[in-house]
Amino acid sequence: MSDALHELGDYIRHRQPDAVRGAHVAHDELTLDVAVSGLPGLVQFLKMDETCRFSTLIDITAIDWPARKARFDVVYHFLSMYRNHRIRLKAAVREDVMVPTITDIHPSANWFEREVFDMFGILFSGHPDLRRILTDYGFRGHPLRKDFPTTGYTEVRYDEALKRVVYEPVKLTQEYRQFDFMSPWEGADYILPGDEKKEAR
Repeated sequence: MSDALHELGDYIRHRQPDAVRGAHVAHDELTLDVAVSGLPGLVQFLKMDETCRFSTLIDITAIDWPARKARFDVVYHFLSMYRNHRIRLKAAVREDVMVPTITDIHPSANWFEREVFDMFGILFSGHPDLRRILTDYGFRGHPLRKDFPTTGYTEVRYDEALKRVVYEPVKLTQEYRQFDFMSPWEGADYILPGDEKKEAR
């Protein structure tokens, strides 16, 4: 299986040199690193080429790398039921760059792209209806970004006196938004139960 995937990766790189920057196989899965500008053409090729025939879009998601210049990886998963292969496309994207939509090629990308926009704030140029799909209309921020606070910004509750749902800023009794990433055991200058066993050795 691995040899066939290597051959397929080489074939796609040869046929789409402007779109594909690299290919590698890990855990019997082929991953192509692609240029954002070449995405639609590559996706069309993967769908129509007789050697590939990746006709089914499985998923679109993203990965947030806050410290990296190209902050996001937009990740596409395709299936070829004709060839019994799967392929993953990864495109590194800066925060200020729009990703071209693939809804013209795969209509099922519509909701996937909306979800990536909602969760990560990545914009898709040419999308027919790019708006939030999982969060509320007035929602602030993008929950799957790594700098999004775990508590969110707004608390939603039903007010019995007002007989309606109210939105309020989150009020915390403790500061949960700042982390020093220090282990709770670091800096402990006291003896914990069981430590005496170490001294006995």
